[in-house]
Amino acid sequence: MENTINKNKAIKGGAFIIFDQKYQDTYIPEDFDEEQGMFVDMAKDFVNKEWFPLKEDIEKQKNNAAERLMEKAGELGFLGSHIPTEYEGSELSSNTNTHILSVFGPMGSFNTTFAAHTGIGMLPVLYYGTEEQKLKYLPRLISGELKAAYCLTEPSSGSDALSAKTTAHLSPDGKQYIINGQKMWISNAGFANFFIVFAQVDGDKFTGFIVEGKPEGLTLGAEEDKLGIKGSSTRQVFFENMKIPVENLLGEIGRGHLIAFNTLNMGRFKLGALTIGGVKSVIDMSVKYANERIQFKVPISSFGAIQYKLAEMLIRNFAVESSVYRISDLMGKKIDELKSEGVDSGEAKRMAAEEYAIECSIIKISGSETANYAVDENVQIHGGLGFSEELMAARAYRDNRITRIYEGTNEINRLLIIDMLLKKAMKGDIDLAGPAWDVQKELKQMPSFESIEGTFGHEEKAIKDTKKLILMVAGAAIKKQMDGEMNLKEEQMLLTYIADMIICGYNAESLLLRVQKLEEKGDVDMEIYKAIVATYFHDARIQMEGFAMNAISHLATGDLLKIFTMGVKRFNQYPLQDVINNRKLIAKALINKNAYCLHR
Repeated sequence: MENTINKNKAIKGGAFIIFDQKYQDTYIPEDFDEEQGMFVDMAKDFVNKEWFPLKEDIEKQKNNAAERLMEKAGELGFLGSHIPTEYEGSELSSNTNTHILSVFGPMGSFNTTFAAHTGIGMLPVLYYGTEEQKLKYLPRLISGELKAAYCLTEPSSGSDALSAKTTAHLSPDGKQYIINGQKMWISNAGFANFFIVFAQVDGDKFTGFIVEGKPEGLTLGAEEDKLGIKGSSTRQVFFENMKIPVENLLGEIGRGHLIAFNTLNMGRFKLGALTIGGVKSVIDMSVKYANERIQFKVPISSFGAIQYKLAEMLIRNFAVESSVYRISDLMGKKIDELKSEGVDSGEAKRMAAEEYAIECSIIKISGSETANYAVDENVQIHGGLGFSEELMAARAYRDNRITRIYEGTNEINRLLIIDMLLKKAMKGDIDLAGPAWDVQKELKQMPSFESIEGTFGHEEKAIKDTKKLILMVAGAAIKKQMDGEMNLKEEQMLLTYIADMIICGYNAESLLLRVQKLEEKGDVDMEIYKAIVATYFHDARIQMEGFAMNAISHLATGDLLKIFTMGVKRFNQYPLQDVINNRKLIAKALINKNAYCLHR
């Protein structure tokens, strides 16, 4: 297996399965510098001084609170922190923007408003707009004068976006497109004055368009009565012979799928980054209530069942956070690399997001599922009050549920991980066949007994073996398809197990890299970090065995199944850990601080 990467060169997307990244070359949130700290402080001020006083008005969609807050965000530069300076953005680094997103995590439904505008609303113009379109619209989107909505989903096309029925016909004089159709679940629709709209040209050419203002023929449905994110405007949008000038065509006719899919890559990354800050605020909420709530004459935070929940929230979120910043840094390195080759900034950002589409899906899934775990257990810790709208626990629960659905459902994203990985292998971007064959040969040999060295020697070996296990299972699935014994497109359950192996392995490696770098820094108490690593790896081993066994039982029978079963045991070893004491240690740190106890 290839072992290292050039420190200044970005590893290819998806190549983590065959490359071992060094912790010295990995960015962790604790690396943030003074300049990043300044932007983090600005973001915290925005959350505390601007969002917090308006949060109830936003929740009730009163007094145009969300629109006013968007304009304030524009005034402070947050709407353009990712946009090149030539369009009046500030173009902060990838890592700085990730720090800001994490701070914004607790803002509930306003994050949907913010993310829909800065992500799927603005990025199509940056990625695919003409220079004239960029100069015309991006500065006004950055200031908040224009507020964006993204019109993709239709009643009959959700995940299957390309089956959209909205049409666009060129007028007889060739000067306008006439659009007819219907979109639904459109965030920001109630106040947006800038729409990215997808329609079929000539019946089957899926194409993007820019719609400014609310031209004649564009009407809105009523606000949707949603389970959560109630403060986010969500409406249907109808087009009846709506006319827009031909210069509002976005990208090329029939290439709208590129706009839709490449924009969603960054949307998935942003969602993952937002969730980590959101979970930290939920941990704050949980531990404060657990310390205050007295039962049987003691705080419920003294109960082991509650301590388990508190510790587990932190462990899962810390691992996801490690992955988020790892990917953020890889995208930043890729952007810099492309710009040094003469690629313009907007195109470099698009290409970097596309390069790491697999990784973006990984953190979309793990971030949203960690957040949903945290808000659910937060309700449980609050007991009856958690089910009441009197406190914020219920709202956090409702607001987070959507994260597993939008930006592509988690089910779709799991399938995409495998699909994109196989496409990269077929194109020759990643050599999976060679390493997979090496694993097959290793299975036929006697195991070698390596000496375990260093503080995290067991974890380093576990990561190397986890990659072999993934290659063994994925390689077996691919061989079945090549032999004509299986059509992987019809094997969603199998692909989901393999995707879960990849997700679990990636987060474990990211966590290890972060803690190894923290140890080298030498300015933190390593006891709690070692407890996090040991507990995560212990539980990951159990999960990996389940994923792998479920997969191989479908892929093999007889002697081959016996070989694969031995392979699972061989490539999925990690020493038994006292996870009960580890969780007590982690929970105690939270309880003593009465808040999230690690780097914010």
